[in-house]
Amino acid sequence: MKTVQFDRREIIPSKVVCVGRNYVEHIRELGNETPENMVLFNKPNSAITHELKYIQEDCRFEGEICFLIQKREIAGIGFGFDLTKAETQNRLKAKGLPWERAKAFDGSAVLSPFVPLNGDLTTVEMRLYRNDTLQQHGDYGLMIYKPHEILEEIQSFMSLEDGDIVMSGTPKGVDTYQRGERFSAEIYLDGALILQESFVAR
Repeated sequence: MKTVQFDRREIIPSKVVCVGRNYVEHIRELGNETPENMVLFNKPNSAITHELKYIQEDCRFEGEICFLIQKREIAGIGFGFDLTKAETQNRLKAKGLPWERAKAFDGSAVLSPFVPLNGDLTTVEMRLYRNDTLQQHGDYGLMIYKPHEILEEIQSFMSLEDGDIVMSGTPKGVDTYQRGERFSAEIYLDGALILQESFVAR
């Protein structure tokens, strides 16, 4: 089973629950409609990795603020890439079919270590740099659905087990990538840097 690191311990998530279309500008950049209800989908444990690998030409990176769950509450904060096979997803969406082939493949949930939540969650902020240039920026205020709304909606129909990961959606700035590109993700809370993780696409 795949693991994530939380507070220097290895944790086994049973699943990764993802929120789609949670930032207005990201919805616009992909030409999607704003959904009437929260868009949720799952990635299995087998999707989890710590390495950003080149998948294929149309594979898109989507940087996200992520939460680790314990006792049905947010216990930790981290960063993650939701990797998406864009052309595959577009074909599936056009036919009204599920997204697993585009979103839940092995290695599609690239996760940093997680740090304990110690601070005001309403101040959470993410910055993603690509080759030293700011590529994506997201924070609590830009989210359509806030973290505790997300947990409430998920748990209205599905259990969150200890160690499960929630990916809260991606802000604008998603793109395809190539081998050798460098990424640096930063998570802030109360204005202070609490997590920094670097990735090189292999």
